[in-house]
Amino acid sequence: MSVAGARFVRMGQRGDRLHVQLSVGDDVVGVRVVGEVDVASVGVLRAALWAAPARPVLRVDLSGVRLLSAAGVRALVAAHLRVRARGGELVLADPDPVVARVLRATGLHRVVSVVQSHPTPPRPRGELVACA
Repeated sequence: MSVAGARFVRMGQRGDRLHVQLSVGDDVVGVRVVGEVDVASVGVLRAALWAAPARPVLRVDLSGVRLLSAAGVRALVAAHLRVRARGGELVLADPDPVVARVLRATGLHRVVSVVQSHPTPPRPRGELVACA
């Protein structure tokens, strides 16, 4: 997504359990989500997804999401259907392990692209040796 010419809109307020930031580029709308997505907060996410203008890609950054409830999954499915109907693609980026497990358990990872922007570094195996 090109940052030049992008505009940023923040939805949600300090003190809310969920913050959503919308950035609009030429080909991509980015939605950064931070907090807990549950029945009490899903309206903030839904409003941001519906406010997103039509672009080929709607990229939802889930790296800051600590909880994704069934209500959140339903909002993502609805966004996927809406974006696909317009010929676009929904991409879910960088879910933390708990959220990734929810995406797998619900099967959403089979119908929506789930990507990792920053590959997880490999865990060390065996003994660590100090180098001089």
